[in-house]
Amino acid sequence: MKTLFRALPLLAVLFVVTSCSSVKVAADYDKKASFGEYKTFAFFKTGIDKAEISDLDKRRILRAIEAELLTKGYTKSEKPDLLVSIFTKSNQRVDVYNNTWGTGAWGWGGWGPGWGWGWNQPSVSTSTQGTLFVDLVDAKKKELVWQGMGTGYLSRNMEKKEERIKEFVTKIMEKYPPGAQQ
Repeated sequence: MKTLFRALPLLAVLFVVTSCSSVKVAADYDKKASFGEYKTFAFFKTGIDKAEISDLDKRRILRAIEAELLTKGYTKSEKPDLLVSIFTKSNQRVDVYNNTWGTGAWGWGGWGPGWGWGWNQPSVSTSTQGTLFVDLVDAKKKELVWQGMGTGYLSRNMEKKEERIKEFVTKIMEKYPPGAQQ
């Protein structure tokens, strides 16, 4: 039983760490759009400027999107077929772990040695869950033809931020173009 009580906090931390590492993605698209005809792209500055994130993170996201589109055979152009825009949302999550029971330790008390039960203080943790939307707009029609969305936990570690952004973008862009091998 003691081993179980000692292992529970470790298992909880392991669960939180592994569950935070994934990015959940979804995509929606216009079924009438001819995705095979799109060959070129450019970034839609007006839309990107509205994204409420730092300019550094915007550049990280745009570089990652550009790399993904180039890998898929698209060309960056002044006269694009597709305009790329982004926007973001974030939610602060607060978790309160109120495990108010626990075991005490062996020791000497007012009446001699003994074992006891005690009350643990609740622990509070915060994390930020972010959502990145990647919009692809038909440049001629000025209509949204594809939207990819990725949701996951954001890293506070600046060294891992670029890696996390690439992970978000890669997972989202795996859904483009619709019907491609996943």
